Amino acid sequence: MITDSRLALHHARATDLRAQADADRLAELVRQPRDLRIRLGWTLVEVGLRMASAPRPAAAVAC
Repeated sequence: MITDSRLALHHARATDLRAQADADRLAELVRQPRDLRIRLGWTLVEVGLRMASAPRPAAAVAC
């Protein structure tokens, strides 16, 4: 009897996990165009930081 109830709980949990995995897969398909924007944004941030931290030539000192 106990094993039957555990088996029923296992099947119910497995069904829930499959449904959640299907929902996550669908959400990932919808999310992909946004991924490109995020990667592009971080690339622009990286380029900007490199430009801001680029070494500047020393200023000429007037004698």
